[in-house]
Amino acid sequence: MAGYETKVMNSLLDSYERSLLSQGKNKVAVHISFPFTRKNLPEYFNESSLAYEEIHGSMKALEEKGMVKIVWRNGKKDHIIEKVLLREEQVEAAYAYMKRSPRSDSVQEQQILLEEAKAKYETPVLQAFLAYIEKRLEEGRSVKEFLDITDPGRTRKILKAVGELEKNREGCYIREFSIRHFGDSKTFQSLLGIVGKILRRFSEGWEDMELSGILAEYLVYQTPDYVYIKGEGRIAFDKDPGCLVDLACLEQGIGLSGEDIGKVRIMGKAGTRKVLTIENLTTFFSWKEENCLMVYLGGYHNSVRRKLLEILYRELPDAEYLHFGDIDVGGFEIYRDLCRKTGIPFKTYHMGIEELERYKRFTQPLTDNDRKRLELLLEKSKKNGEDTRVLQYMKETGRKLEQEAVGALADQVPEEIRGQVADLS
Repeated sequence: MAGYETKVMNSLLDSYERSLLSQGKNKVAVHISFPFTRKNLPEYFNESSLAYEEIHGSMKALEEKGMVKIVWRNGKKDHIIEKVLLREEQVEAAYAYMKRSPRSDSVQEQQILLEEAKAKYETPVLQAFLAYIEKRLEEGRSVKEFLDITDPGRTRKILKAVGELEKNREGCYIREFSIRHFGDSKTFQSLLGIVGKILRRFSEGWEDMELSGILAEYLVYQTPDYVYIKGEGRIAFDKDPGCLVDLACLEQGIGLSGEDIGKVRIMGKAGTRKVLTIENLTTFFSWKEENCLMVYLGGYHNSVRRKLLEILYRELPDAEYLHFGDIDVGGFEIYRDLCRKTGIPFKTYHMGIEELERYKRFTQPLTDNDRKRLELLLEKSKKNGEDTRVLQYMKETGRKLEQEAVGALADQVPEEIRGQVADLS
């Protein structure tokens, strides 16, 4: 089959599938056409090209086979083609000639896979995704953002990956998960991009979460997931309760793997008054706080960090629970997510108007995306009766502040550099 026949016929069939004709819903007479324009077929209008005669020959061959009708400009046959029309009554023959399955067949096959997954996986994210895809297919709309309807094998793998991930209750690594559910160590890795996209889109509050954090919510890790903790506290081990680690003796604290967290007891000391979660690693290592246990949150918390916080809350129910993060939309979204998912009454710490004023020279302007997200967050916060003073101040001033710019870190910056920072902001 000539190259121009393939190009024109595939374009005509693509247009046919996007039209109401393919669904039998057209109420007025329409014709599927491929217009001959410099944009669609530039070589046809290139006088130095030899493609002119070849294209004419290809279109006449299609017309002789009954697939198309050629419309000549100004009715002058064999002169210049204005457009080529698909003969709708020969659509089935056209599909067969192109060795291509009709979209309706592919849609039907996809719908069968969706129904199978719906019955097999009663998990919230996948069910929401399935409902979204089903609706679009029923309306004749594209789903190529997530699925290739001509590749049912890949669709089956994607649905299985999301469903099995949501069902997972046993800690494992990505390759182990892949072997367990796909029989090899690489299939799940190849699906992570689309799986992450689905989980972000159809899970509330995960829009900006890194993929590693999302996977950790389901106990699947690239490498062992460690939680860092330091300050006024002690760690006892289930295997040897008499063996205690005094965290105050470790300047930078200690990292506990997710697997080990369930095997230890984390206790406060006589002077422990606060439990402080810190969003960013640099701040965690540099921050000093008396009578306090500090936990590195790493942006959005995951199931491992949540488990450690739950242990701390049981051991220290009377302590004050504080969260210290960026003074921006993301920082407050992380704070809200932390309170909602742990059930612990956290309060914000060094995330107020006072910090925005004191470290004004280090603030940065809100982006257009920041402003859109801020409006949504303000709306949610007002609806829930939450304090919106800091958010409102950010909106009025158009400024935000990174956590690293607060406190001792910022105070150590030489005066001449501070001025440069202010100028750049």
